[in-house]
Formats: sequence, C-alpha cells, structure tokens
Amino acid sequence: MNIQKGSLVRAKSGRDKGKFFLVLSVEGHFAFIADGKTRKLEKPKKKNLLHLAATTVVYTGSAETNPQIKRILSDLKND
Repeated sequence: MNIQKGSLVRAKSGRDKGKFFLVLSVEGHFAFIADGKTRKLEKPKKKNLLHLAATTVVYTGSAETNPQIKRILSDLKND
C-alpha cells in the first residue's frame, strides 16, 4: 500500500506503536504525521515510512485544525 498525503496509518514501532495517525506530508523516506491530540498539527511527528502500516483509507479533504484531525481519525477508524 502506498502512503500519501491524507492516508490513515498505524504506527508499527516506537512509543506510539498501534496508534492511528493522519499523514500531513511525505518527503523522501519520511512522513509527517499528526493525531490532533498528542501530536499536534503545529509540531507533527517525522516518522520513517518503514515504521508505518498503511490502511486502505485516504482522506481527500483538508485538515487545518487539531479538532478536525481528531474528528477525521475517529470517523475513518469507525468505517
């Protein structure tokens, strides 16, 4: 599965293992991810693509605030 901007991903390693995140951008072998709660939009986590598991869900809208990211993640995880 290809990881791109807007993808819903699950962390495979690190202290955030098992948590779901929204990909804000992809640069080379790294993705910048946020969940709106522990990892805010203002300071996203830089994570190696090898440490992320892609899901089949991709969000196509814009995520501009932390509450929007939290709502997107809760809606996408329930689908």
